[in-house]
Amino acid sequence: MKADIHPKDYRLVVFQDMSNGYSFITKSTVKTKEVITMEDGVEYPLMKLEISHTSHPFYTGKMKLVDSAGRVDKFNSRYKSRAKKS
Repeated sequence: MKADIHPKDYRLVVFQDMSNGYSFITKSTVKTKEVITMEDGVEYPLMKLEISHTSHPFYTGKMKLVDSAGRVDKFNSRYKSRAKKS
């Protein structure tokens, strides 16, 4: 195993699910530009998530359309010319 490959700058970071507002605090090395003040009055770096275990269909049992950044439209526009040929 290689020595000294793991980061040393772990700190407490708030991860917030933007679809339902759920937040949790954990140690991370992620670089963030935003901060948030939690209920304990302490200011933490903030990392925004599109989906977490509280909103993911696998964990909630509810099917939900998750189309991030119009992937279906992007696919259709990219391959529209090929569909006309066949």
